[in-house]
Amino acid sequence: MKRPDFDDIKTFEEFSRYYWYREELQQICKSHGIDSSGLKAELNHNIEEYFKGNIIRPKKAHVKKASVKSKLPLTLNTGLIECGFIFGPRFRDFFIEQTGIKNFKFNVDMVATVKKVKQEQDENFTLGDLLDIYYGKKTYARYDKISLQWNKFFHEFCADPATACYPDKLKTAARLWKIVRESTQEKVYKHELLEDLSCTL
Repeated sequence: MKRPDFDDIKTFEEFSRYYWYREELQQICKSHGIDSSGLKAELNHNIEEYFKGNIIRPKKAHVKKASVKSKLPLTLNTGLIECGFIFGPRFRDFFIEQTGIKNFKFNVDMVATVKKVKQEQDENFTLGDLLDIYYGKKTYARYDKISLQWNKFFHEFCADPATACYPDKLKTAARLWKIVRESTQEKVYKHELLEDLSCTL
């Protein structure tokens, strides 16, 4: 069964049978006056509410005095809201200093956490708390792993010895993924998919 257009879908249950990229969810939200910000899980929640008749409107942007916040000294006790935290060089340098890791990179759970802290305006959450998130000592928000389905699908496709005969694995896996994501099938790679759909590849 091919995935229908969003406007032809009548219930969230039907909508959930299909795979949607984050960009597609954002476009759906924008075209229906729904808040299109956030992670994939948040967009799905907003669309679920839409089907219930509750439209979650876009939030108004708040203008902040960045110049004052950018001069605030950074310590482990500094609040994320207080210092106007963003994923930029100033804060990366702070975490390099704290961890001693020269090529420090923010992880996905840190990204999800910062987003939630800002949404909830949690003024008690500090840079020290964010460091604990990095080390896995605390949990505040988790990254939406659903958005990694394609990566897992491709990895498992490549791991299947039967795919060795395909010279362009990425292209072949993408074609197979398109068929799977637009269907109601489970969004995982199984060898049987290759056998069932080999004539379409």
